[in-house]
Amino acid sequence: MSGNRRIIIALLFFLLITAIGTAGFVIIEGYSLLDGLYMTVITLSTVGFGEVKPLSGAGRAFASLFIMLSLAGLAFATHALVETLLEKAWTGKLEMKKMKKQISRLKSHYIMCGYGRMGAAAAEYFEKAGTSFVIVESHPEQIQRIRETDRLFIEGDATHESTLLDAGIKSASGLLALLKSDPDNLFLVLTARELNPTLHIIARAEEESSGKKIFRAGADSVISPFATAGKQIASDILTATGRFSGPVDQKIRPGAKPQWIAVQADSDMLGQNIGMVSSQTEGQVVGLRRNGSDILLPDPDTPLESGDMILVMEGSDGSGNRVSFHRTEPKKIVIVDDNPIILRLYTRLFQKAGFNPLPATNGREGLDTIVREKPVAAVIDFMLPVLSGIEVCQKVRSVPGCKGTKLILFTADDQPETRNRALKAGADAVVVKSPEASEVIETVLQMLKEN
Repeated sequence: MSGNRRIIIALLFFLLITAIGTAGFVIIEGYSLLDGLYMTVITLSTVGFGEVKPLSGAGRAFASLFIMLSLAGLAFATHALVETLLEKAWTGKLEMKKMKKQISRLKSHYIMCGYGRMGAAAAEYFEKAGTSFVIVESHPEQIQRIRETDRLFIEGDATHESTLLDAGIKSASGLLALLKSDPDNLFLVLTARELNPTLHIIARAEEESSGKKIFRAGADSVISPFATAGKQIASDILTATGRFSGPVDQKIRPGAKPQWIAVQADSDMLGQNIGMVSSQTEGQVVGLRRNGSDILLPDPDTPLESGDMILVMEGSDGSGNRVSFHRTEPKKIVIVDDNPIILRLYTRLFQKAGFNPLPATNGREGLDTIVREKPVAAVIDFMLPVLSGIEVCQKVRSVPGCKGTKLILFTADDQPETRNRALKAGADAVVVKSPEASEVIETVLQMLKEN
């Protein structure tokens, strides 16, 4: 029962007791209505004033029963009032305590920082997909909107470590930085990346210059809602007026399936523009990812660069024929490390660089994967269970089919002796562990470029 309802019932009960007392004194003792009400009030309040006139035996019996009834009524009314006041004072704290307990049980969930129009739309989509998520918001009006939806949320500043920890960032798999300010999103990305290096982060940016900074701060991709909406509006009006030209400007066909294609240094697509690639593949290039920024329906005259990724739709062309395209398969690279956090981090970074990473958690598993898959390169930790990184390099170099695989040893030991041992064992390069995670990726890219 709600607090307001309890108070209303208590007041009605109190009025009912007053009416019963007044009617009893009028009927039993023959008091006037005003005298009966007076006797009822002094009996209820137990002030001890004198009676209007001496009570009869029946009047005393009624008064005794009425006193007990009134005490019970007053106790109930007092309890309802006090309980309601305390509940209103503590409900917020109890709600947040219960919410944090639910959030602490979540694993591989998503954190949404900011609950504006984009956040509300994303939350609705998450719910339809049956995905667990937590909203982080600081504005009271938005908090009230979230409360009405019964969604999990944390009230606080998303740029603070403590708030993100309360949202379960250590066990989350993704984060949406949808704050209204670009500087706030930049600081949020920096904080989130530090707390969880393997987190997949998508951030919002209003300005192009801010988007580049947010990407360098650690976001996996940056979106510009106005640029995306503008291109979609332009696409719709061109469609409506029949002025589309070229495959890029066509609407997505029913049954089409999107696929990301990496533009690598040796790709045939390098140097061509998007319109040329669209006509050659007989697909529809509907997205371009460059330097972490996603562009919807890019300009057909945009030339492709190494490191770009294009989103191509392939499917039925409307006549039942299957639309297909030629593409370069991502190059395989084996990552061997017994630290799951490091393994996930480099898997994500190499995927982002356009490779097909194959993870392994110990030396034996890593060796078997290298021999079986024959990747273009392998990044191997120095200290591994079962077989050390040095032993893996030695055994790989004894396999004829793996002569072309580049071996990069990853170590925390910067002593020259360690480097010399690794090179003698067959490693092509030795990278000392540092906070700059991109050094390993750059080393691999440089080695493959020189090859």
